[in-house]
Amino acid sequence: MTLSKAKLVPYAIALSVIAFVCFLQSLRHWSARGVVIEELEWKTYDQRVRSALKHRAPCATNLGFVRIDDPDIKNIADGSGGDLDYQYGLYWPRAVYAHLVTELKAEGAKLVAFDVLYGELRHDHPQVILATNETPLSSDEFFARRIREAGNVALATSEKLTPAPLFMGSARIVGDISTEKDSDGVLRRARAFKVLRSWHTVIERYASRFGFDPDKAIAGGAEMLKVGTTNKVLVRIPLEQDGTYDVNAFKAEFEVLPPARFSMRGKAYRDQRVWHMGIVMAAAELGLDLDKARIDLPAGRIFLPGTNGVHRVIPVDKEGRFHVDWSMKEDDDRLTSLNISAFLRSEKKRRDGGGAEIVSAVKGKVLVVGSVATGNDLTDRGATPVENNAYLVAKHWNVANSVIMDRFITRSPLWLELLAVVVMGALAAGLTWKLHAPWPTLVVFGIVGGYVLIAHHVFVEHRYWIPIVLPVIGALMGNHVALLTYNIVFEQREKRRVTGVFAKLVSPNVVSQLLGRDVIRLDGQREHITVFFADVRGFTKLTDVNQTRAENYVRDHHLTGVAAEAHFDKNAKDTLDTVNLYLAAIADQVKKHNGTLDKYIGDCVMAFWGAPTPNVQHAVACVRAAMDAQIAMHLINVGRAADNRRFEEENRQRAAAGQEPLNLLPLLALGTGINTGTAIVGMMGSEAHIINYTVFGREVNLASRLESVSGHSRIIIGEATFRELEKFDMELGALCVELEPVTPKGFSMPIRIWEVPWRKFLPPGTPELPSAEAAAAKPEKPAVPDKPA
Repeated sequence: MTLSKAKLVPYAIALSVIAFVCFLQSLRHWSARGVVIEELEWKTYDQRVRSALKHRAPCATNLGFVRIDDPDIKNIADGSGGDLDYQYGLYWPRAVYAHLVTELKAEGAKLVAFDVLYGELRHDHPQVILATNETPLSSDEFFARRIREAGNVALATSEKLTPAPLFMGSARIVGDISTEKDSDGVLRRARAFKVLRSWHTVIERYASRFGFDPDKAIAGGAEMLKVGTTNKVLVRIPLEQDGTYDVNAFKAEFEVLPPARFSMRGKAYRDQRVWHMGIVMAAAELGLDLDKARIDLPAGRIFLPGTNGVHRVIPVDKEGRFHVDWSMKEDDDRLTSLNISAFLRSEKKRRDGGGAEIVSAVKGKVLVVGSVATGNDLTDRGATPVENNAYLVAKHWNVANSVIMDRFITRSPLWLELLAVVVMGALAAGLTWKLHAPWPTLVVFGIVGGYVLIAHHVFVEHRYWIPIVLPVIGALMGNHVALLTYNIVFEQREKRRVTGVFAKLVSPNVVSQLLGRDVIRLDGQREHITVFFADVRGFTKLTDVNQTRAENYVRDHHLTGVAAEAHFDKNAKDTLDTVNLYLAAIADQVKKHNGTLDKYIGDCVMAFWGAPTPNVQHAVACVRAAMDAQIAMHLINVGRAADNRRFEEENRQRAAAGQEPLNLLPLLALGTGINTGTAIVGMMGSEAHIINYTVFGREVNLASRLESVSGHSRIIIGEATFRELEKFDMELGALCVELEPVTPKGFSMPIRIWEVPWRKFLPPGTPELPSAEAAAAKPEKPAVPDKPA
């Protein structure tokens, strides 16, 4: 992967994570059910709802709860200790509720909403005798009369069960008490309204008798078994444009009838919008006209006009659902809560001509009647955001409170959620890629905390729900982890690459500096550097002399074949060992002074300072390295000269014994050229073959030319290098000696040059040698002549 492509990878990772999280975020607008991510978001929502409940936002004070609990069941079973003139077991006849309605009306309740379904008539319940001269009424008829007389009763309906026609016609209004839980079993939302379809009595009777679906019959055909056979027939109900159907024709499909003398048509069905019971309660309190509601589900709003200038706008989703604002539990002191048995005792006293037991406790209030008694068939319990086993009757007064207080939970629109994802993802990408560990992680966790606190505050104070899971966990943390992982992998790969390129070229200190930098630029760029060329003088002649000596030895000793090749190989190894000894000494000094070892050009060493790590005193470091290289060469020669003196003494002994003499060690010299200036620095070559971190340009060529004029054991520097010494090492600069200008090959103008007096820096006591230049100019010979063959 090229460096330019490598730079694009983090952007590609960040954009991919953001795009994927945006896709997940948009899923909830298509289908929230079954989406795991949405269920995680619900958990954060539940936590915010619990916090809002503890915050105790202002609530309506004109709501009440008439509760049916275990003591009430016991009281009615035993006649409340004689205070009641009836005793009933667990399942009460409708007359009990009739007495309740009567008392609540007398107490001045504005609306009595039942969270109890009365879907069928109970002929098994005892009759009610109103007066000695009146015909007894069934318990159902008595209940229907009382709710009709009260005029303030809202009966319950659900998807599966509607009030019996007797009750439906007597109630002021019906309200939906259905419960629609989310996929995790928690009740968070309610449907604002449902459409209740009532079929024509003929259709309803025949559908019940023959077992077909009326909806399918009008849509295209409903299958049913033909009477007396196992054959299936298709039932159709053709409708006119006005929704009517031919009753006689329909009945003729099921049984043989005499010819009709006249056509009878009827409305096939009647659709009635049934509002959520909580909205019904709020409408009674605020005077909202539900029949004139304007519903715009695509826009996500329901407008409820009022009869007294008050109106409400309920935010809903495309299915007409809204989130319940759980602000009051059943034990909230702002909710008037009384037991049903207290009202029944009061009603008994009132019938007996006594005073009411409860005075003005429910006057002008909107009440809901429901059960909190023990038993699954008595009480509707389930999970809500505020608790795992709550009384679900609480949804009614919480919905009513939300409408009354005009406080609705609003979820942020898709564009804002996507914007949050993009912003959080971009923040994570920028922080992770730009900052050094551990700061990205610390800052990211700080952003997480800040975002969560803001989301929490906005919900508690304004009931505005902004997402947490995908912007924080998906975009922010996801991008952070992805880029952090890539960063680690990329950094390790870059470290291996840098180490592989520079481990043998620079000192470990320089490698460490490189690895610690934010950006390692190895592509071509201009840098101000100092270039060093050092050539080992006498190596070429040494090679020729050693080759001639080897040839003479093979000839004089009559070596052939493998033996001759072995001698030539040994000679080559000795020659290479010699030059490597000197080259290694030079390279060691380059690394010691944090230079970059560029390459070996035969017996020449090329190095430079100022790249890849910056060094404002690169010229001083280069000159100091050159001086130490000359000193190292000198010390090597001192050691080899001492060895040669020992060899000369030993050779005299070997000659006396008739043995082959030892070859004396060659002493080589070093010529150095240094120049400072701006050059192009970077990787050159192909990663697939050979690649080298090098420099090139005019100033590099000048340094090479200065090495050519340096001679033996001398350091020649250009004017720019000398000016750097004057600036950063005045003492060394003052010791340099200016020479006559030279005009190197390839240059048209004379170049000013200086020589660096490195010998003044030899360690004290270091012996002088015969001119190394002279030693390199002539071949080394043994102290005694070769023994003739």
